[in-house]
Amino acid sequence: MADRKGGKGAPGRKAVPDRKGIPVSRHMPGRKQPVLWIGCGIVLLILAAWHFLDVRAGVLKTGDRWLYGWYAAVCVWAGLCVSGLGYVIFIRDKWKIWQISAAASLSLGLLFLFVLPPLSAPDEVSHYISAYQLSSHMMGQAANAEDGHVLIRAQDAFIEDLYDVMEDDGSGYRYKEGGEGSGVSVDRAVVLGQELTEGTYRTIRERGLKSAGGEGTAVSYQPPVRTTPLAYVPQALGITTARVMGLGGLGLLYMGRLFNLVFFTAMGYLTIRRMPFGKEVAAGVFLLPMTLHLASSFSYDVMIISLSSYFAAVCLHLAYKAETVRVWDVVQLALVMGVMGPCKMVYGVIAGFCLLIPVRKFGGWGKWTASAAAVLGAFGAAMLLVNRQTVAMYTEASEGYITWAEEAGYTFAQLLHSPLLVLKMCYNTLMWQGEKLYSGMLGEALGNMDAVLNTPYVVILGMTAILLMLAFRKPGEGIVMNMGSRVWIWFLCLLCLGALMFSMLLAWTPVTSNVINGVQGRYLLPLLPMFLLTLKNDKVVRTDCGDRPLLYIMMVMDLYVAVRIFSIVCLRVS
Repeated sequence: MADRKGGKGAPGRKAVPDRKGIPVSRHMPGRKQPVLWIGCGIVLLILAAWHFLDVRAGVLKTGDRWLYGWYAAVCVWAGLCVSGLGYVIFIRDKWKIWQISAAASLSLGLLFLFVLPPLSAPDEVSHYISAYQLSSHMMGQAANAEDGHVLIRAQDAFIEDLYDVMEDDGSGYRYKEGGEGSGVSVDRAVVLGQELTEGTYRTIRERGLKSAGGEGTAVSYQPPVRTTPLAYVPQALGITTARVMGLGGLGLLYMGRLFNLVFFTAMGYLTIRRMPFGKEVAAGVFLLPMTLHLASSFSYDVMIISLSSYFAAVCLHLAYKAETVRVWDVVQLALVMGVMGPCKMVYGVIAGFCLLIPVRKFGGWGKWTASAAAVLGAFGAAMLLVNRQTVAMYTEASEGYITWAEEAGYTFAQLLHSPLLVLKMCYNTLMWQGEKLYSGMLGEALGNMDAVLNTPYVVILGMTAILLMLAFRKPGEGIVMNMGSRVWIWFLCLLCLGALMFSMLLAWTPVTSNVINGVQGRYLLPLLPMFLLTLKNDKVVRTDCGDRPLLYIMMVMDLYVAVRIFSIVCLRVS
């Protein structure tokens, strides 16, 4: 509940000054907190029992009784998360917020990793093959065939061709129908997890994690992503580890995802620890269902979200807490821009967060100019090295063509000379799809943008409320961000959104469309923490409860989402 300025502080909390004398709110255990802990556990247990009926229906349809064991494992892990996270939040009460966030991200991410299996995330198959290519380079092996396609182990070919309809050399189809005894009519190669059904779980169970033999190599027909290979270092390290251990295709997939999740967890830990204020806001964004789903996948969105959040944390720390800007601080900012920038060029806009840092902390305009040149130079050099051809392809094209729609598209020159058209398309997209973009950012449709594997709308509303509560000022908490800084952040967020929409209008939207195609809510996650921090003001004060109980409720919501999705998948039988 929010109260107007001047309201009394919430019971169970006290204000203590930080190192600079700014009052901040610190958590103190209260009598109601164990009740919340137990109550959340009971509610989750009831919901798990309810969704057991869905699992049972799937078992009766397929006869796959092992689904009971898998569902029991999901529920047991969820119970351990409820108990363990509740203990460190409500009872032990000595863990810092960054430690709690790391423990929650890892434990909940592992559950999402299992429930939403490999290659079920958006564009995950492309990210997987890109990481595979980098892994081969790491191992000193041939990574590409003569035509540029990625070389993979023969035993891993099933991952992107479940029914074995493609030639091993990637030259085309063996046949158009499913193999003998398959009982499946196939007119295209089926990728594991792209359409998540009970059969996906069955395939994973039957194949297992161990090597399935199969000597030699095959050629992947999935094109790798044109971006910096640094975006796939964690995933590639996981794949390399699996190959060295002799694991099979599924072991390889899970190991690559696990390493990406560990990287996300580590970066989240460093980010929240570095932030001078608003730590709980960042933790809340890291605990959204969509964030956890991406974190437990091969997606390079993990790199973008992690590094953009860390970049913002460093800028805030230098602006509001540090006495001076060190050389190492500038090096960190430059490295982040050099690694993250080529992944999605539009996020280069966040370099503007550096302008929140007062010039005096650099030691004068000379050092400020040198620091700005280093950060922008790193971004520009990375862009020139990685994205030069891509930029030239779009900016120099005389006509546009959208492959997925098989229709004509816009050219860069056309859009540049038609600003009203661009504004109209952006307006239509926000008016007609704005709610979908917001819900998608939180996790409305998980899996491969699967509307059935959704986060219930009541959970979307609940998480929205929690994020807002985390952003509002607490009793005794000082306000350090002035209106000028807030307006600047709003401008950068709007500019980045505009750049995202412009890029999708150019690369993904046919001229016959009335809205911009390809814009997804998950693209807004890198901007969300900073935007939420601007909502903190001295007019509205939260008085009802502490941050940690709110974060715990969000964790329980995540657990429910995972349990529910597993039960839904069990119902999707062919």
